[in-house]
Amino acid sequence: MPIITLLLAALPAPPSQAQNAPRDTAVTAPLPAPPVNVRAQPLASGAVTRQVQLPAEPGQAAVTVRSIQPDSVLGDYRIDFDALDTDGDGFISRAEAQANPALADEFNALDTARRGKLSREQLAGWLRR
Repeated sequence: MPIITLLLAALPAPPSQAQNAPRDTAVTAPLPAPPVNVRAQPLASGAVTRQVQLPAEPGQAAVTVRSIQPDSVLGDYRIDFDALDTDGDGFISRAEAQANPALADEFNALDTARRGKLSREQLAGWLRR
């Protein structure tokens, strides 16, 4: 029996579970391309309405999160007000704005009165001429 003991002792130890664990592919995978329907927009300029510094571990970069009230809504957008105003009340509601993805995205920035509807005056830069 001493010979069997020596042979077992000479065998390499089994690898640990950490060595056999699959690598985290999220760390090593390239960034995916953005979806086709995502519009790239520049960062808004305007007044900072709220700012929070997130706590960071030692050796990590600090992160600051800011809310900005834009000075203006920029873009080369055009809409047909009458076509979007399906109920004919002279306003475009949030539900009606969903028919135009760009307008739906900017609805809150344009609805400065927070009424849930947009007038022709609020959309002056967006209207087709």
